[in-house]
Amino acid sequence: MTIKLEFLPTLVFGLVIFSWFAFVAAFLLRKKPARAPDTKRDRGSITGVVIQGLAYAVVWMVRRPYFSPIISTSKPVEIVIATLTVAVAFGSAWIAMAAVTALGKEWSVTARLVEGHKLITRGPYRCVRHPIYTSMFGMLLATGLAISHWIALAPAIVIFLAGTVIRVRSEERLLREEFGPEFEAYARRVAAMLPGVY
Repeated sequence: MTIKLEFLPTLVFGLVIFSWFAFVAAFLLRKKPARAPDTKRDRGSITGVVIQGLAYAVVWMVRRPYFSPIISTSKPVEIVIATLTVAVAFGSAWIAMAAVTALGKEWSVTARLVEGHKLITRGPYRCVRHPIYTSMFGMLLATGLAISHWIALAPAIVIFLAGTVIRVRSEERLLREEFGPEFEAYARRVAAMLPGVY
């Protein structure tokens, strides 16, 4: 008995796109707390944002034929890749929602501190210091697996991680200045973005 899975890449593509809507909704539809005035801002993090955006551009622009698997392989391996892709996409959207909710007024596109800024260590911040970047990385990976050419995915990951390191350093410089030993203790026990890796 042969298994026909011609629909699988199309299904994965649709589910990844759906997860993108959920990911974006986490930011656009969040309950917006009263805006607190900035006390400090590090505009250097904008460079990291631009570099991360470049990584997404690579993944979206260097595509393989529509609705085809990322590599020619056996059907069981194709099913495993498809399942992982969808799990990463949905997990990433969920992490983004949980992180944005936990951050509240502290959330910002660029590195900043607001009046009355608190060091958030609840929700996904118990597992990683920058869960939004974890979720962004997951969305990049899932999108690459769903639509991108495999040759583009590796450099996109390297580009994304370079931008992320810039953003992490920029944000953590402000947090170290503000919270000192409290932040240092948190940073020692919790990974930046990927537990056991970084």
